[in-house]
Amino acid sequence: MKNIGIYLLIFFFLMRCSSKEEEVYTPVPYALEIPELFADKLIAPIIPSDNPLTEEGVALGKKLFSDKILSGNQTQSCADCHKVKEAFSDSAPFSLGAQGILGKRNSMPLFNLAWNFDERFAWDGKEFGLENQVIEPIVNPVEMHGDLKEIVKRLNEHNSYPALFQSAFGSSKISPDLVAKAVAQFMRTIISANSKFDNFLLGKTTLTVEEENGFNIFMSEEKGDCFHCHGSTNNPLWTDNKFHNNGLDERFIDLGLGAITGDPSDNGKFKTPSLRNLIFTAPYMHDGRFSTLEEVINHYSEGLQFSETIDPLMKSVHQGGVDLNEEEKAALKAFLLTLTDEEFIENPAFEN
Repeated sequence: MKNIGIYLLIFFFLMRCSSKEEEVYTPVPYALEIPELFADKLIAPIIPSDNPLTEEGVALGKKLFSDKILSGNQTQSCADCHKVKEAFSDSAPFSLGAQGILGKRNSMPLFNLAWNFDERFAWDGKEFGLENQVIEPIVNPVEMHGDLKEIVKRLNEHNSYPALFQSAFGSSKISPDLVAKAVAQFMRTIISANSKFDNFLLGKTTLTVEEENGFNIFMSEEKGDCFHCHGSTNNPLWTDNKFHNNGLDERFIDLGLGAITGDPSDNGKFKTPSLRNLIFTAPYMHDGRFSTLEEVINHYSEGLQFSETIDPLMKSVHQGGVDLNEEEKAALKAFLLTLTDEEFIENPAFEN
């Protein structure tokens, strides 16, 4: 009986310790606020079952996103090329990497990533899944030029990160996988859905005559013909998240998707960027060649270049573009600016 009593005491002691550990290491689920239009028009966001959003995970990801510890020489963070005030993009055509090397593509804005249902990221779709995309710029020699073993060593020896990883993932032993999961959690919370046009669709405001005319041009196959790639009132992402050759060049210096797939029919194809927050994300296109929205509109109006892989949606390439007059161009720009979310870049949840 005495032995049984001892075993019972040990059992209850271990159970109590286990219970305490579960309390300490069980992170709090993060309540992702899904915008009303997204809930109405889109399927649920992609949240991997092995990386659910938690308060601790998101907070850790935000801290890592802004920490230069993730670069090889500790001089650059993710936030240096994806600035909050620029809708998580970079106003330079090409960003300087940690080693002072100039990149060859414009930094893409980061928002509404959890609704990228194809899960192909970057201008050329080279990474599948947000967690994989997190790692790529960290190890890319032109970008952050980091060595994962060295970075993990730094994090494990850091005075605060082991405890933060313990709280977020139940393990103080930091790995590249957990780094990627934390940053991806934060990135999935970067949501923009409070523009004038959003509020117009929700019945909270009205458009000017010029803005309404611009929307009609955007939606007209005889005029702007923009909606096939960039969405409509039924696609509040304002991108199809697919890859197109939009007539930028007759010959390609950068093959885009074609360099990833090896298929010549994909040469010159790049990811469709969202039209949200254009006022913050200049310059435009994968190589930042256009400094203003006027230049972008002029490209589609009279600057299209034919190539063998040009998208069939560029139906007016034979005449150089859709041939808008100056009034139509001004109206189209006015509509595009209604997709600006002023509160997005001021959101304290995103600040360093």
